[in-house]
Amino acid sequence: MPTDALLDRFLTGLAPLVPVAVWAHGSLAAGDYVEGRSDLDLIAVLPHPVSTRTVWRLALLHARLRGEPLAGLLHCTYLTPDTAAGAGRRHLTWAHEQLFKRPVTPVTRTELHTVGRVLRGVPPADVLPPVQAGELAGFVVRDQRDYWRREVDRAAHWTRDVWVDLGLLTFARATVTLREGRLISKREALDVLPGLGAPAEVVADIRRRRYEGAAPPTEEWALRRARLTRDYLGPAIDALVAGS
Repeated sequence: MPTDALLDRFLTGLAPLVPVAVWAHGSLAAGDYVEGRSDLDLIAVLPHPVSTRTVWRLALLHARLRGEPLAGLLHCTYLTPDTAAGAGRRHLTWAHEQLFKRPVTPVTRTELHTVGRVLRGVPPADVLPPVQAGELAGFVVRDQRDYWRREVDRAAHWTRDVWVDLGLLTFARATVTLREGRLISKREALDVLPGLGAPAEVVADIRRRRYEGAAPPTEEWALRRARLTRDYLGPAIDALVAGS
């Protein structure tokens, strides 16, 4: 299986840095993984501060993986025991074939505590402090209000599959988190969307493409789908934020 082969090579390449732990989150941990479509979302905890030499070694590791099937979907954020606390802290991350820094959000931290998959070393509870309910809810509201609501107004995004899928699925997941205090997978979010009033034909389109291998949309359908999605999602986010 290409996923297992890639993970094995990644873990072998990371071994000289003696990681305290390597965890999977996202679809790979939540049971919603679709090979070739889903990202491989990883967190590695290194035992020492991330020095310039460590950055160089990690860049070389990921560069050597580039020829592997699915390598472009492998994302990994690097923590240390001393930097693991604090959801606002930014950490070295490999994603989209480059190194940069980004935080490990309360959603990811909660996911690690609830469904995180241990690939090497200690479990998340040994390194990451627990996420408080208010912290998780506050992040979800800000993400919907400050990011997704703004992006709904940028019409050019929404002819693309990735924006339709993530926009609607993230909204459904946020709604369940705020109502019930728990996280759900993307597959579960797809089942929730009809009950939230999402356009049925757009939900069906997402399901066909994600899980049934349907062909890419025609230009006509992409334009209609964009309008349906934006007409629904803008007011839906406004109502969710207002009620939180």
